[in-house]
Amino acid sequence: MSEDQIIAKGKEVILIEGNAILNLVNSIDGEFVKAVKEIYNSKGRVVFTGMGKSGLIARKIVATLNSTGTAAIFMHPTDALHGDLGMVRKDDIVIIISKSGNTEELLRLIPMFKRIDVTLIGMLGSMDSKLAKECDIVLNINVKEEACPYDLAPTASTTAALVMGDALAIVLLEMRGFTEEDFAMLHPGGSLGKRLSLRIEEIMIKGKDIPIVKENTSLKDTIYEISSKRLGTTCVVNNEGILTGIITDGDLRRLLEKTLDIKNLSAGDVMTRKPKTITKDKLASFAIQQMENYKITSLIVVDENYRPEGIIHLHDLVKLGLQSR
Repeated sequence: MSEDQIIAKGKEVILIEGNAILNLVNSIDGEFVKAVKEIYNSKGRVVFTGMGKSGLIARKIVATLNSTGTAAIFMHPTDALHGDLGMVRKDDIVIIISKSGNTEELLRLIPMFKRIDVTLIGMLGSMDSKLAKECDIVLNINVKEEACPYDLAPTASTTAALVMGDALAIVLLEMRGFTEEDFAMLHPGGSLGKRLSLRIEEIMIKGKDIPIVKENTSLKDTIYEISSKRLGTTCVVNNEGILTGIITDGDLRRLLEKTLDIKNLSAGDVMTRKPKTITKDKLASFAIQQMENYKITSLIVVDENYRPEGIIHLHDLVKLGLQSR
């Protein structure tokens, strides 16, 4: 194949699968609503099963559901016929994924599922199939064509199944009121877990390490405070200890570009008023978001009386692996 042919074929595959997803919109109907409500109201788990590539897609959907607040497991059809069927309980929901809807191993499981009396949801590529007739709810994942030129390797059909699974997962996530904090509880490892679980109080600089000067502090002593605490900034407070401003390395550079006569200047003369602040109960992820929004590298942590009780710097967040998404 020439380079042009390779590019053309790659684009063709993407267009075929993209159209399959767009056509799937028509399948979000009353049956989809029934499926969502059955899963939402279930006291059990969602048990997925499927053969071959459908089984692989089922495993991915299971992972997505588990990470977004809906308990799910995968059961291989062959293993189910040899004992694993014991993992299914009456309160569970069983979702069967099949392109043809006539997969022999899945059909052999139907009598057992009915004996257990579980709700059967079919995610099927054929609405006239044997499985479609046996399922209580059928989600139509039919595609007009596969990207495979021989219509053998599942491509568009598996993509459609995966997207339907995502649709179920996200609707259920919102119905459950699943939050970032809930997500963090299920993802405690790595930078994602830290970003969603660590609170400002746990990582802020506090006590004697907070750079603080009063409004009447000389600029010379202010510069010393900034340099000694090595954060490139200092809080400025009034006589009552209430935050009134902030001075950064950048503020000092801009000042020195205008004048070198700083002997008679105080912190109050050069500070930036109304600095960006945060409270210690907020998540580290919120601090990162604020820094990005305002294009700053530090936030002052204040108490209910607007007194500084900590400071958080972008460099510290980066060291903890809490870079933005």
